[in-house]
Order: sequence, then structure tokens, then C-alpha cells
Amino acid sequence: MNSPHERRKLPSTLADSALTSPGDARALNYSPVAMMPDVKVLKMGGQSVMDRGRAAVFPILDELVAAKDAHKLLVCCGGGTRARHIYAVASDLELPTGLLAALGGYVPRQNARMMQMLLAKHGGIYIMNDDFEKLPLYFNLGCIPIMTGMPPFGYWEKPSEGGRIPEHRTDAGVFLTAEALGVKRAIFIKDEAGLFDDDPKKNKAAKHIPRITARELIKADLPDMVLERIVIQYLTRARFCTELQIVNGLERGMITRALEGEDVGTLITAA
Repeated sequence: MNSPHERRKLPSTLADSALTSPGDARALNYSPVAMMPDVKVLKMGGQSVMDRGRAAVFPILDELVAAKDAHKLLVCCGGGTRARHIYAVASDLELPTGLLAALGGYVPRQNARMMQMLLAKHGGIYIMNDDFEKLPLYFNLGCIPIMTGMPPFGYWEKPSEGGRIPEHRTDAGVFLTAEALGVKRAIFIKDEAGLFDDDPKKNKAAKHIPRITARELIKADLPDMVLERIVIQYLTRARFCTELQIVNGLERGMITRALEGEDVGTLITAA
């Protein structure tokens, strides 16, 4: 007969594991559940779109409103120039990476709140990270949920290589959001038609890259990219979000075509 003070155990692969050995990860041979694979996860660029003001933002909002009844839209916002100012000042003050991430996170939240107010009459609703599990309710009500693209790492942001700028910024947050929901493709609304072999704003002869794999992109080590490089690394081991699409939101109709599944702009695939 067992002692009343004896610890009772439930059968579990990881119950006696330290969770620090390579074998722990291999023991979890599982097929995760795609919670909401039909959601369209979009990122509204901060510097590329929001900072341009009304002339750039309003036509994009018109496209999103026109598409809201056909698609479940989750809009995530970038930070832009104001976030870069925060990083510059905080770096000059020699603040650590975690504090830069916490401070930089305020700006995309501001942009998300402005987006929500502009879309309020069409069902736009601002959500915090803690409201994430309420997405099914918001979609059933016909809302357009709008949130920051910044992942909620804050003070716990990992130290960056070669500097203090957080590696996980709003592009990373959008990818992680799509991966958590089980969405195959995340759409990034920028002011360029995708990837180029050089900065097209400085080099008019730069060649557009319509399609490329994550490993090819890492190997190419482009001098300029419109996406955070850490996202490309994560793409190689994604379970669900295996495609990243970059479209020029300033060109009318591109977002609508992307939402319909067209491979416009640049498509970056896991393999």
C-alpha cells in the first residue's frame, strides 16, 4: 500500500526531464493544432506606411474595409521612425537591450490605436496581447482586430549580436502571431514590391526577387532587407507559417490580390 505522503506521478514523457538536454526536444514528436488557419495576418509597416500619413494610409484602409467581409483580418502595426528615435536615444544612454525593447514597444501600440480609431466605424477593435484568445469572438462579431506587431518579450528580450537593438521587433512579432494561429502565410505591407538584390531607393538598377527560399536568402546575405533577419532564420523551422509575402501597399490593389492568394510582390518560403 502506498504511503499517504508518497508523491503520485502521472505517466508523462517529460515528467522526470530536466528540460535542458537535446533529448527533451526529440521526445516531443507531436502534431500541433492549427487553431485559426483561415485568418489573414497582415503587418502595416511603420516607417514604410504609417509615417507617410493620410495619403498612404487611407487607401490601404479602404482596401482592408472592402475585404473584411470576405476575410478574417488581423492587422499588426509596426513602429517606424519614432521607434528608431527611441532606440537611438536609449542606445546613446547605454541602456540594455531589454529596456530598448520595452521602450520601443510603445510606438507600435500608438500606431495600432490610431489604426483602430480610423477603422472604428468598420468594426476596428484594438486588442492587447492578453486579448489574443478572444480572436474567435471578435471575428464572429465582424470586427477587425488591430494589435501591436511587437512581441511581448520586453525586458526579457535576448541580447543582440553586435549591438543593443532588439532583434525581435514587429516583423518577428507578426511571424510569431501567424505561427501561433496556424496560419500558412503572413503578409507584410511595405512601400516596396518585395525583396531586391540591392536597395531600390538608392540603386535604380536593383533587381526584384519574386520568390526565394529562406536558406537561399540567408546564404545571399543581402546588404539591405525590408524584413528583420531573425524572421528568416525562424522561417526555416516553422511548423505552420512557412510563407512570408511582401507587397507594396502604396500600389492600389496589391493587398487585395495578396489576400486572394496571388503571389504578388515577393514570396519567401521555408523550403
